[in-house]
Amino acid sequence: MTSSPSFDILESLDADITQLIERLPTLKNRQFIQQALATIVRLADSEIDRLDWKILSAALADMERGFKLFYDYRHVRKVTIFGSARTSPDNPEYHMARDFARSVAQMGFMVMTGGGGGIMQAGNEGAGNENSFGLNIQLPFEQQANPVVHGDPKLIHFKYFFTRKLFLLKESDAVALFLGGFRTNDETFECMTLSQTGKFGPVPVVLIDAPGGDYWSAWSEYVDQQLIAKGLVSREDTSLYTVTDDLTVACNAITQFYQVYHSCRYVGDLLVIRLKTDISDADLEQLNADFSDILVKGRIEKSQVLPQEAQDETYNLPRLVLYFNQRDLGRLYQMIATINKIGHPSPEDRAHPELK
Repeated sequence: MTSSPSFDILESLDADITQLIERLPTLKNRQFIQQALATIVRLADSEIDRLDWKILSAALADMERGFKLFYDYRHVRKVTIFGSARTSPDNPEYHMARDFARSVAQMGFMVMTGGGGGIMQAGNEGAGNENSFGLNIQLPFEQQANPVVHGDPKLIHFKYFFTRKLFLLKESDAVALFLGGFRTNDETFECMTLSQTGKFGPVPVVLIDAPGGDYWSAWSEYVDQQLIAKGLVSREDTSLYTVTDDLTVACNAITQFYQVYHSCRYVGDLLVIRLKTDISDADLEQLNADFSDILVKGRIEKSQVLPQEAQDETYNLPRLVLYFNQRDLGRLYQMIATINKIGHPSPEDRAHPELK
């Protein structure tokens, strides 16, 4: 008597779970694996709808594909390009997006797009297939994978916008935005919201018009005249982004961001800023004089790797540590810009801002 397919799947799953439980004490990330398993078990005993399980299952499948793809590229800095799928190849913005992607790819960055047509195709064309990722979305219209990434292993088809956007931002070390419709505006304001609240970055965000264009300059005027003038955002929040119609300015906004600054993370309440090269004691004093307003307590101090960062791949980099108020993100971006100016990057760092 043959068993049913569902029984075979259950039997295989039972064996896989048993093996995982046996291996759990030796796994590197056992704490988080255990938490994920515990969440599934709790949900299994909860009264949630079948649709909820379908969303959970599909979202996890989306994330599995993303995590597996990007793991092998974790040491390469990437630039995400957002923009309209409807922009035609004869449009000046299409040419600008293609030229921008070509420029950053030549500097060693990889390029991520939504994998569709228009600005996304321009970005992948400029970067070339080898340096391109396509993070496509399953839609009944408009969003077939463009010819540059079609069939490439670096193309992922996501079911949900939120999982797709998670990876477009999580994996990016810079964001470039070109003109677009509701979706691009949603992506723009989400970038600003996440940057302003410290949930994303710090990374450079560049809003790029074609030469003489006014799409983003008009957007910037709206921010100035409506949001800032009415006290809805602070003047310092404009430091979160750069608006330009100049390709050189757009590229420099990205490369200069990583001249001395490398990355940052929190260890408890302490913000740890990793640097490619150390700064002088005099420069440190100047940082304390200029940016004491963003500190909850204490001073900005130099530090070596902290014990909690023992497994961090940046263990050999010099650090600055501070009790940042986690509110004035625009000022934090200003401090990073200052660090990049006062620091003295090595010739290799100047030549290779894409090294992660």
